[in-house]
Amino acid sequence: MPEAETLGRLKESLVEICLTEGVRVDHRLAQLTTYRVGGPAALFVRPCDMTELLGIAEALADTEVPSLIVGRGSNMLVAEAGFKGVVIQLGPSFENSLVRGTRLTAGGAASLPGVARFSVAEGLTGFEWAVGVPGSIGGAVRMNAGGHGSEMAEVLIEATVLDLELATSSTFSAAQLHLGYRCSSVSPRQVVTSATLALKEGDRAQGSELMAEIVRWRRENQPGGQNSGSVFANPPGDSAGRLAELAGVKGLRIGTAVVSERHANFIQVDQGGSADDVFVLMFEVRRRVLEVHGVELHPETVLVGFDGAP
Repeated sequence: MPEAETLGRLKESLVEICLTEGVRVDHRLAQLTTYRVGGPAALFVRPCDMTELLGIAEALADTEVPSLIVGRGSNMLVAEAGFKGVVIQLGPSFENSLVRGTRLTAGGAASLPGVARFSVAEGLTGFEWAVGVPGSIGGAVRMNAGGHGSEMAEVLIEATVLDLELATSSTFSAAQLHLGYRCSSVSPRQVVTSATLALKEGDRAQGSELMAEIVRWRRENQPGGQNSGSVFANPPGDSAGRLAELAGVKGLRIGTAVVSERHANFIQVDQGGSADDVFVLMFEVRRRVLEVHGVELHPETVLVGFDGAP
C-alpha cells in the first residue's frame, strides 16, 4: 500500500495535469459500478483528453502507486476496503463515434449500447448485439465482450492503446491483441482509448427491430437490480449458469447478496449492501459447483481490492 506522503505528492502532480475536472480524494467507486457497492479510491481522475491522460501516465511512472482503469463498471466488484491507488476513468471526449464508409471508430469511453444504436442510425449492421451489453468500448476490447452469439473479435479491426507504464500510445491490429474468450493481451496497466470496427451496410428498420428484440430478451431472461451480469465465465462446452443451477445455488443468500432466482450465474446485492458479501457468495457458489460437478469456475467479474482473490 502506498504511503500517505507518496499519494500526497502524486496528488499534487495530478492537480497540475487534470485542469478540467481536477483530482478527487477518497472518491466512492460504488457509484461507478453496476453493483453500486464498494469502497473508495484513494485518488480519482477523469482525463478530458489525450494530453491529460499522457500526463497522468508520466506522473504515475515516477511512483509505485497502483492504478485502475474503470469504464462503465459493468463487470467490476470493488471491495469495501476500496482501492489504495489512482482510479482513472476516461472523460466525455473519449465517448465520440464517427463513421467512414462501413468502418466505425468509437472512443474507449463510449457505451456499447450507444455505439450499437449509432451504428444502426448510420445504416450499418453487425453491432446490434452490443445494445444488450452495458459496458464501454474500451472494456469490451480488453475483455473481448460478447453477447447473443457475437463478440468483439468478429468486428474489431484495430484499437489504440495507451500504456501507463511506458507513457506511450500505440495502435494494434485485432490479431496483435490476441482476443480470446473474455480476454485479450491488453493488460490492466493499458488504456484502450479508441477502437475501429468493420461493419456492413444494413437496413435501419431491421437493425432497430433486432435491437428491440435483444432488449426484450434481456428483460425477460435476465434479472434486474444491482448486479454485474454473468459472474463466471462459461467453461469449455458448458454453461456456468447451468452448472450453478444444478448445484442448487439459486436463491442462496449470504448477508446482503443473493444468487438470482431467475439466473444462477447472476448475483444481486441489496441496496446499501456489501461488496464483501458478494465476494463471499461468489466463492461459495464456486465451491459448490466444484463439489457437485468437479468443474472449477473462473470469475468473469473483475475483482478489485480483495485479499485472497484467485
